[in-house]
Amino acid sequence: MLTGPEVLDIGREGIWLLLQLAGPLMIVGLVVGLAIALVQALTQVQEMTLVFVPKIISSFLAMIVALPFMASVLAAYMSRISGLIIGG
Repeated sequence: MLTGPEVLDIGREGIWLLLQLAGPLMIVGLVVGLAIALVQALTQVQEMTLVFVPKIISSFLAMIVALPFMASVLAAYMSRISGLIIGG
């Protein structure tokens, strides 16, 4: 049986895992959005759809680059959780 502190540790580790996996993708989206906003402010082109396509493409590229890291981190977490489930 898992005790209360062990359950909280698993939850805390899950939140940290979420930040590790989503953080780089969010940072890439933030940087691209900021760059596009700067270009829009300098050129005074206020097209709303101009922001979405570069953000989506950069997010997909960042995901492809970070996919091996994401898979290894998720596999390690899953094996730890599986070990806790099997161990009872």
